[in-house]
Amino acid sequence: MSTVEHAFTIEEAHDLQASLAEPVRPGLSEAELDDVEARFGFRFAADHRTFLSAGVPIGDRWPDWRCGNPDQLRKRLDWPVDGVLYDVEHNGFWLPDWGMRPIDLADALSRARSQLALVPQLVPVCGHRYLPGIAGSQGYPVLSVYQTDIVYYGYDLRGYLRHDFCGQPLGTPPPGGPRQIEFWSRFVE
Repeated sequence: MSTVEHAFTIEEAHDLQASLAEPVRPGLSEAELDDVEARFGFRFAADHRTFLSAGVPIGDRWPDWRCGNPDQLRKRLDWPVDGVLYDVEHNGFWLPDWGMRPIDLADALSRARSQLALVPQLVPVCGHRYLPGIAGSQGYPVLSVYQTDIVYYGYDLRGYLRHDFCGQPLGTPPPGGPRQIEFWSRFVE
């Protein structure tokens, strides 16, 4: 597991948000962040909370946790799992640790869905870039998720923002490699 250079601060988040070249609304309060987590049944990672406390970027690619359409936000939250299920249904995807794949497609999808309910929730950052929703955590990689085609887009939230919006290279992985996200990291290895 890699270590974080330093905690992601509100000031650093403000500076990075200024480089987005997109409008940014005022940040979410702790109560608003808690409300989003309660309404949608997930937890933001600590660095994601800090980013959203500094400001809420707006635009088609950014989830609007304050004013966004709840159905659209739910679709974005469901996107990673729905993508895996799509590959189970259409591309024959199956993991050996799920046991023998049922012959009946409905049974296979049901078993896969049960297994996916046990893995960390991925929370959208921007577009199809996701951070794991692991409460109190920071320094996890940002993943680009499209079905089971998953790649690193930043070795942490700070690196992702610098890479995607400031034109900085992704760089080399941290010593010991990027932090592992249960289940999801297996696709980028």
